[in-house]
This record gives sequence, C-alpha cells and structure tokens, in this order.
Amino acid sequence: MKQQPIPGSTSSASTDGTAHPRVNLALQGGGSHGAFTWGVLDALLEDGRVSFDGISGTSAGAMNAVALAHGFASSEGKPKADAREAARESLAGFWNGIVNMGALGSSISQAQRAPFDILFGGLGGFGGLGADNSPSQLWTDAMTSFWASSVSPYQSNPLDINPLKDFLDKQVDFARLKSLKTIKVFVVATRVTTGKAEIFSGKRLDARAVMASACLPTVFRAVEIEGEHYWDGGYSGNPAIHPLIYQCNSRDIVLVQINPIKRDKLPTTAADIMDRLNEITFNSALIAEMRAIDFVKRLLAEGKLDPARYKDVLMHRIDGGEVLEAFHASTKSATDAKLIHTLRDLGVSCARQWLGKSFKQLGVASSLNIARDYLDDLRVPSR
Repeated sequence: MKQQPIPGSTSSASTDGTAHPRVNLALQGGGSHGAFTWGVLDALLEDGRVSFDGISGTSAGAMNAVALAHGFASSEGKPKADAREAARESLAGFWNGIVNMGALGSSISQAQRAPFDILFGGLGGFGGLGADNSPSQLWTDAMTSFWASSVSPYQSNPLDINPLKDFLDKQVDFARLKSLKTIKVFVVATRVTTGKAEIFSGKRLDARAVMASACLPTVFRAVEIEGEHYWDGGYSGNPAIHPLIYQCNSRDIVLVQINPIKRDKLPTTAADIMDRLNEITFNSALIAEMRAIDFVKRLLAEGKLDPARYKDVLMHRIDGGEVLEAFHASTKSATDAKLIHTLRDLGVSCARQWLGKSFKQLGVASSLNIARDYLDDLRVPSR
C-alpha cells in the first residue's frame, strides 16, 4: 500500500504549482570539512525542490547556517529563485573568504592567521597531525603543550586573539538575520558551567554566538555572552536536533554529517588515536539524540504515545563520513583553495545522489535507519 504523507508535514508551492517539501537542516561541525556541507547546501539550493523551515548548526555548521540564512535575509520579498541564488552567493562568498584569509600570508601576522586556521581544525587539529610547518601547524604544536604543561589559552593567548568576529561581521548582516521570518536559525554552544547545550536564535543570534559555537577551549578563552561563558558546541550537540523538533513545523530533518560514526580500522598512531577520540566525542551527543528520536518513534508506532502531542520525526541523512575518510584529520585545519573546492564538489555530488534516491520519501517516511546506524546492539527490538 502506498504510504501517505504524515499530517502536519509542511510544504510550499513553487511557481509552477508543484508542492515542494519544507525541511529542517542539521549541520555538523568539522573544521574545513564544513566545505563539504557548503557543497550539499549549494546542490539543494540549485535543485530548488526543497525549502527550509529551520537550520541548526554547530561550529563550522553554524557558519554555514548563518551564511545561508544571510542570503535569504538579504533577499526577502524577492522571488524564491532569486533568494536561493542569493543564498548560494552568500555561501560561496563565505568559503572563498576563508580561502583568501588563508592565502594572505605575509599580509597579516602569524598570530592573526594561525588561530583563524585552527578554527577550522576542531580538536582533530591537535597531536601533531599537520604535514608541514605552516603557521597553523606551528600554532597547533604550541597549543599541544596545553596537555603536558597545563598552559591554558589565558596564558598562551593573553591578548585573546580571535579574528573570527571581524570576519563574520563582514560576511553576515546579523541585524537583518535577526529579522528573518522565513527560516529559523539555531546556533549551538556549550555552557561551561553546566556542560549543557545552549541554543542561540532570534535576537540572541550574533557573531559572538557563532564564535562561542566554534570556541576550542585549548586555543581560545571562553566566549562570554550575557554573563555566561561558552565553549565549542560540538561537546553538547553536533548538531543539536531538539530545536528543530520543538520549534519548527516540518517533520523532515536532513542531517548533513561530516564526522564518521564508524571506522573499521583500529587507530594505532598517536595522530589516528586522537582523531578517532575526537570523532567519538563530537558524535556522542548526536547519538544520544538519535536514540531518543528512535524511542519516541517506536512508542508512537506501538500506540503508546499521543501523536497529537509527540511529533513523528522523519530523519534523513546526507553522509560525508565515508567519502571524507580519505582526508586525513590534518586537512580539517587546511584552508587552501584546492582542498576547499574539492570538498565542496564532493558535497554537491553526495547531495545530488541523495536527492535522486531519497527525495520522494520527504514527507512520507524516514530514509535513515536510526537503529542500524546509531544504536547499540543492546537495544530491545520492537515487537
């Protein structure tokens, strides 16, 4: 029997009268590998068959989220095709700006450029993973001493150098973004005092919130916002899915994953061990949320929960984990044009494959098998 769309799933009408599914996006962080997500978003925008209800992003995912939303905010009131093109241009401008910053070389000081490069490295940038003596690698090596000598960024980075804020303010009109009505944007950071995820959206969404979402505690001082201090959002939600469930109408959530869940090869070198440790750390909150979503879906299917009160979420995934395994962890802190554009092209390819395979399931059923891909073997199967 043909499945019917679940009541409450949202869609928007295109200019040709065709109903287009309205989805939520969940964007992982992962350093420069976030350029893969750029490619995914570019392909979705170019395809034009989906529109966006909400976007949740962490670290590099948060940067992609605000860059995309900036394009829509700057073109409110214009035809949808123009808005999508503006979003594509905004994303391209953001990532090309990253490339240009990395290429400035002698135009800016090592102290300025190195922490900027590290922002796109994640903790995977630690442990001597780089392949050269670039400024970012030298900075990374210096920061590695934190683990051995307990030198905090309050000592090693006394001037609290962080060029991200100026860059973000030039790339994103946060004042206009705050007034965006068509798309909800959620940026995730970790509150230091509680270890819990903090969601910044609406009037609270600004450059400092994005800085907090990308604040590596071994490199930068905690970002202070409204008297509270925050670290990288990856520790508590990479990305956080719950705001898309509770604050958005669409039941479809498309996860763009760039940190692999599974690796078959045992890591034995110090670099590979550190890399895998960080993948596990930054995926742990996501796995916990997936477990909760699966639990609710099973209870709904068994008639044990009221469907009027609990949303039957439809999960989908565009997975870069497998294709990105070919890129060493050191590339997470590299910003050269060839790498960034290669990652973007991979994202475009994966998104197009996903559209071809899973588009028809939007609004109808999940295309992601949560139990198989995220849950442990001890989960009691439904009967």
